[in-house]
Amino acid sequence: MGALIRSVGGGVLLLLVLELVLRLLPVSSATRTGYHIDPLILTYPPGHQWTVATGWDLRNAHRLQSNNLGFVSRIDYVRDEQAIGLVGDSYVEASMLDEADRPAAQLAAALGGRRPVYAFGGPGSALLDYAERIRLAHERLGVRDFVVMLESGDVRQSLCGSGNIHGPCLDRATLQPRTELQPPPSPAKRVLRHSALAQYLFSQLKLDPSRLLQQAFASANPEQAAAQAAAAEAPATVAPETEAQAAARETSVRAVTDAFFARIEPLKLNRLVIVASGRRSASALAAGDASLTAIHRERIAFQQLAAGRGAVVVDTEAIYRQHWAGSTLSLAVGPYDAHLNALGVGLLMRAAARELP
Repeated sequence: MGALIRSVGGGVLLLLVLELVLRLLPVSSATRTGYHIDPLILTYPPGHQWTVATGWDLRNAHRLQSNNLGFVSRIDYVRDEQAIGLVGDSYVEASMLDEADRPAAQLAAALGGRRPVYAFGGPGSALLDYAERIRLAHERLGVRDFVVMLESGDVRQSLCGSGNIHGPCLDRATLQPRTELQPPPSPAKRVLRHSALAQYLFSQLKLDPSRLLQQAFASANPEQAAAQAAAAEAPATVAPETEAQAAARETSVRAVTDAFFARIEPLKLNRLVIVASGRRSASALAAGDASLTAIHRERIAFQQLAAGRGAVVVDTEAIYRQHWAGSTLSLAVGPYDAHLNALGVGLLMRAAARELP
């Protein structure tokens, strides 16, 4: 019994030491996201401060703060019809970059500082979420010019159940509008938010208890584990798209596009610039149509439909080709993070600025 007590005590002491040490390091802290300012828009609490970092070694650590509307910015957003609204997901928030390198700062610089830029970034969101943020910026702040940073997946992820939805989505079967709000945190999660050790395990190391449990069962069944390993190493095969699949994809893209514009067209905006991030690597661009996946075809279809609805579409693939023609510098944050780095952000924001009055 004494040995058990000493073992438990030693374990508790170790956890306490780890907690104290990690509190001294820039471990990602709780963001406390929720529907703080609008029932369909996920934001941080206004005035909240938190830390972000990447990986076990805490790369690109930054201390962030939210403004009066709950978005990452050191300035409060005030009503200003000259402001530009910059809307998107984690590519707009860009928490892994220094503040001066983020899209809002680089777009403002590209505009010569003559117009303020309000960033409405929301990690893990999709196209129909962007429409809600455009609505919010217009109604509350009078913003009439917008730049939307679009990823290829933002169209597909607007279908309910994608895991990248903050509110509005389309039912996968019927393509009818639905609302899919993110649930509030459980009591256990609210408690763990205050622990640096818990944040390190789940935010930095991406510890997944369910996956650990699966691995434990797999190690107890060696034949099953071997079969799973062989399947994981087998070369991936992609079946060619059938006519029915292509027709379904076209119908889905059109439905998402219609839902997006149905939400923003009544606002009577001045200008909508869509910076649609396409294929970025030199090898994919060199391969031409052979490297186009279904998700890229969805993005291209949306670009064409959006242009027909009056949006200005920036061809990012042409920008990337021009970059690779004269440079070998990477456009990604790093091999551990595919988000655009400061150079890549600058290329797109300068192109967007040329389309703004």
